[in-house]
Order: sequence, then C-alpha cells, then structure tokens
Amino acid sequence: MKLSDKIRYLREVEGNLRGLNRAMTQQELVRAIQQENAQSKKAIKTTISQSYLSQIENGGRPHLTNTTRLLLAKFFKVHPGYLVDDPEGYQSELLSDIPTIEDKLDLWLVSGAERFRRDPALCKALLAVANHNDSRRCFLLIQDIIDTPALLDRLFQVLRPDASLPATQPAEKKAAKRSTKS
Repeated sequence: MKLSDKIRYLREVEGNLRGLNRAMTQQELVRAIQQENAQSKKAIKTTISQSYLSQIENGGRPHLTNTTRLLLAKFFKVHPGYLVDDPEGYQSELLSDIPTIEDKLDLWLVSGAERFRRDPALCKALLAVANHNDSRRCFLLIQDIIDTPALLDRLFQVLRPDASLPATQPAEKKAAKRSTKS
C-alpha cells in the first residue's frame, strides 16, 4: 500500500471515529492536529499544512520528513514505521487470495465513498459494504438481486417504502436500451 493510500485511509477511519460518518477533510485534519498541539504540553510543536497533505496524498511527495511522520503517527496513533510505502508484494501476515481480494475491494469501496461524498446515501452505502466482513459476498448478492426479475423493486418497497419510484426509472431505461440493441 502506498503512503498516499494510508493517509486517505487514516482520514477515513479518524472521521468515522469522530462521528462524522465520512473521511475527515484535509483541512479538518490540519485543524485537529493544531488543536491537539495547543492542548498538549508534550506535543511536537510543529504542524502540517493542507497543501503539504495534498501533495502527500496525490503522490507529489512520496516521502515524509521525520518530523511530519512523527506528527501524523502521534495524531493517528499508529507506529511511525506504518507511514511509508509498503514494498511491492508486501503482506503483514500470511493471506490466501480471497482475503487479498477482500482487502483490495474494501480499499476500493472506501476510495469510491470518498469520491461520492457529495451523495451521502451512496457514500454511506459504499462504506457499509466496505465495513462488512464479506464485501465480496455482498456484491454477489447484489448481482443475484439484479438478475431476479422484479426483486429489486420489491425489496425497495419493503425496505425503503419512502424511496421514490422515479429513482428506478433509469434502470428500466438501461434495460430497454439493452433489449433494443440485441
């Protein structure tokens, strides 16, 4: 895993731990670090800027200074050695192919949730699947639901009766387009 992915992941976890139900923004992270520094007498008396954080997450700065690494490690409560790129093919424990796929899928879902954070319902759904013990199985179930005629509409009626019916119309249009192309 790259350092940039680790920082994004830690912001996601920290945001959820703080009750935000989303990743902390880079600016929220900077403010939280500054606030912790102000409250702690033994704190590292340095800070980090939002632009520096952005450079790290975008890969513009592949390495951290030791001071920044210690600052972020203290804030996120991780070992400073965690805040480096993992070597190619590195695994912290013996894993089979399925958990590796599961981990990659969960990271992909968290990343997708971050991209769709302006759609709170979709963001929450993606995070719920990512946090499930078997996200792969969740997607296999979704495929079965989609492949079973009328099941999706019936489940919406039962589980989300307040959901508007027009939300399903684009799916019907997609199906109509597929049948006309065949």
